Amino acid sequence: MITLYHVMGARSMRSLWLLYELGVEFKLCAMPFDLSVLRADDYLAIHPLGRVPALVDGDITLFESGAIAQYVCEKYDLKQYPLGRNPGDPERAKWLQWLHYAETVAVHGASLVQQTVFIAPPDRSPVVAKLEGRRLEKALGVIDQILANQTYLLTSGFSAVDIAVGYSVHLATRFMKLDAFPNVAAYYARLAARPAFQRAAAE
Repeated sequence: MITLYHVMGARSMRSLWLLYELGVEFKLCAMPFDLSVLRADDYLAIHPLGRVPALVDGDITLFESGAIAQYVCEKYDLKQYPLGRNPGDPERAKWLQWLHYAETVAVHGASLVQQTVFIAPPDRSPVVAKLEGRRLEKALGVIDQILANQTYLLTSGFSAVDIAVGYSVHLATRFMKLDAFPNVAAYYARLAARPAFQRAAAE
């Protein structure tokens, strides 16, 4: 059985949301945001950086959310309308692009988390925060243009890349309103209305 290591609100929400959407059986190991737990030897043996997510499936251990999404979709995604796009699928290249673009968006959100949560005054840098905010806006602008003509990132409809990018948008809402990006705002509202999103956000 799959085991997912997760901290509430962290990037592991992507993996948790995906597993709920797929409806596969798994064990959730909810961990506190506590360095004494995350950096304990037994967990470092699973994730060498002491972060989340980490997914264990038999002899396989993965600790990158993009890799987890690709692996889980290729192994467990058996729905009539799958969330993954396997090799040979005409949307495969776009699927891979958006799966990894999710990190382009999230990295700026992560920098803002560091500046506002983990770095105490006076060591915070308003210059860095302003720069990362602008980069985040540009990344959201790309998504807004795509969503001007379609409901989800792939023309065929909702997929795992909407989970990946959707979490990054979810993170962005901690630092900015989406008023300047009406298509992203409507997209986020659609994603946030999904039962699997709500369940993952509450865990």
